[in-house]
Parts: sequence; C-alpha cells; structure tokens
Amino acid sequence: MTRDALERVFRTKYGSLLASLVRHAGGDFEAAEAALSDAFVAALEQEVLPDRPAAWVFAIARRRLVDRARRRGALELPDDLASPPVSEAPDDLVIAREDFPHEDDRLRLIFTCCHPALAPEAQVALTLNALSGLSAREIARAFLVSDVTMSQRLVRAKAKIRRAGIPYRVPPGGLLAERLDAVLTSVYLIFNEGYSAALGDALVRRELADEGIRLARLLVELLPDEPEARGLLALLLLQDSRSDARVSPQGELVLLEDQDRSLWNRSKIDEGLVELDRALAARRAGPYQIQAAIAALHARATDAEATDWNEIEWLYAELLRRQPSPVVALNHAVAVAMARGPAEGLALVKRLVAEGALEGYLYLHSTRAELLVRTEQLGAARAAYRRALELADNALERRFLASRLERLDG
Repeated sequence: MTRDALERVFRTKYGSLLASLVRHAGGDFEAAEAALSDAFVAALEQEVLPDRPAAWVFAIARRRLVDRARRRGALELPDDLASPPVSEAPDDLVIAREDFPHEDDRLRLIFTCCHPALAPEAQVALTLNALSGLSAREIARAFLVSDVTMSQRLVRAKAKIRRAGIPYRVPPGGLLAERLDAVLTSVYLIFNEGYSAALGDALVRRELADEGIRLARLLVELLPDEPEARGLLALLLLQDSRSDARVSPQGELVLLEDQDRSLWNRSKIDEGLVELDRALAARRAGPYQIQAAIAALHARATDAEATDWNEIEWLYAELLRRQPSPVVALNHAVAVAMARGPAEGLALVKRLVAEGALEGYLYLHSTRAELLVRTEQLGAARAAYRRALELADNALERRFLASRLERLDG
C-alpha cells in the first residue's frame, strides 16, 4: 500500500516537488534532486503513510536540505531553510501551507532548465527529466539518441547549472523570447510522453498529459500576447480530446481513422478551437499554430472520410518549410498518402528510409509497413512490421504491431 501511494506521488507530483525544493535550496539543482530521492527512500521504509503523502515527502526532503547545509558548515542557512526542522514521524508531522509547492515554482524550474547557457539539446532534455521525472531512456527515445548519450547530457547540464550559478527564476520580459522555443518544446514533449507513452503497459500516462496541459495554461497566463503559447495550448487540448477513443474496451490500440468520434471530448475540442482562433488572430503563425490547425481539421471532421487531407497536406508542407526535420517529413508523407494515394506517400517514406536519420524510429517502419500493405507489397510489409516490432517498447503498440503481422502471415 505504501509503495502504491508513493508511486502515485512520484507520477503526479515529482515535478512540482522538485521545483519547490530547488527554490528552497537556493537554486542548487543537484542538492534538491538528492534530497527528494532520499525522501522517497525514507518513505518506503514507513509501514503507514499520512493522509497527505506528497506533503510528507516534501517536508522530509526539505529536512534533508537543512541537514546537508549544516554538514557543509554553512554559517547561515538560506531563508527558505531557516525555519525549525520537522519530525520524520508521519503522525507528528506539521507542514506550513507556505512550505508546500507553489504553482509558479514549475515555471521557474522550466525557465532555469532552458537557460541559454546550456546547450540547446540539453535544455529540453533536462526539463523533461526534472519536471516530469522521465528517465534518460524515455527521453532518449524522443531525441532518437542512445540511453548513454542522454544520461551524459543530463549530468553535464545539471553540473553546468551549479557551476555557472544560473538563477532560479522566470526571466524578465526582455529575456523571455530567447528561451521560449525550448520551453514550448519541453511542454509539448511532456504532454506527448503522456499521450503516447514510450514504455510500459499503458498507451496514455494521464498524469503527464495533464501536466503538459497545465504548463501550457501557465505559459498562456504568463505570455498572453504570445500566439505560439496559445497555439501550443490549442494543440494539446485538441490532441488530448481523442484520448478516450485511442484504446478499445478490450485494451487494444485504435488508429485515428478507426476511432469512435462520439468518444472525443467535445469540451476540450471547443476550448482548443477558441484558443487556436485567438492565436491565429495575431497573424504570426508558427509551428504550434500550424500543428493545432491540423488537429482542428481532424476535430471538425464528422468521420474519417470527411477529413480534408488536401488541406492537411498543405499545412504539413508549410510546417516542413518552417521546421524541417525527418519526423515532420514523415508526417507530411502520411498526409500525401491520404490526399494523393499510398504510392506517392510511400515514395517519400522510402526516401526517408534511404537517408537513415529515422532508422531507430518506430513510426517510420510502421508507416512504411502500412503503405506497403496498401500498395500490395506484402513481403516487404512483413519485414517493415518486424522492424517496427523490434523497436516498440510499449505493450499496446507491441500487441498492435504483432496483430498486423499475424494478419499478413495468415
């Protein structure tokens, strides 16, 4: 029971707990992380946890920071650590309301992680690790690099924050723009890992998807005149509206074209469309607004056949022009296949295969397999499905790919 409760705390509260501990530690990222880890270990040793396990873990982690500061011989503790220590016995614990994580601590943490002194590729990775507790392996999958490479990247970034004395704050208005792209990317990837989990037995990690949407809302509140922040919020709401239709009652993955659209969340769709209209009204379209516009076309279609794939193809072509990347090129190829026929889409996918940048990307091979089936190249389709299956770590995706392969073999 204790372990289950702590797992829930880790999944749902890790980012906000760490964010506030970094504040209490005077911006010492590594000290806060070590204290939180120690607190979870201490909690596992308890037979019974209090009614507020997250608050208790936070208080114990804060006590660890006090102990660490005293061991290091600090003559004066930081203001946030100077109050009397708490007892580690759950029944004796009293936690002041002001000690518990503040909402804006998460914004401070994300902007600290996205400081321009850090390498661009490290900014987003560090945010995902710190704010959502994602492992190096999960983040490596999003960046198409090895687990070892990602682990080293995270260690270097955390050390750089300490050595450079990077301030733990939301930067003043004039400095926001230089970090905005990395912040928006981080929030999107947090949501995306929740929407399509890389590992485990569930397709959706609800706590991460919700966290991504919460952070997007905070960014819109912080930057109400920034259309890309609104575009991101619109995109997340429109994508998340499909969550209940993506897994069948039998627990199997359901593709977009096969989903029961009556299960789509209409209130999220309506809110997403309003946010998109507000963003587009600024007439400064960016990549997230374009992606939200694509999601809006799916949301507005009454069924799969009514989807305006010609418009979606045009939008992906525009996105590819503005944000060229192999993954965007793959999505464009899918749109081409739907708008002009599978043979034309397959030609673009084959070009991506030859370039090799997406060799370790599951969805390149599953897309190629599907288009090979639709062009009746079944032998090659089997090989593509087998390669996709080798790359799949999520249990639902593995079952889906295995069923496709079995259908071909049958």
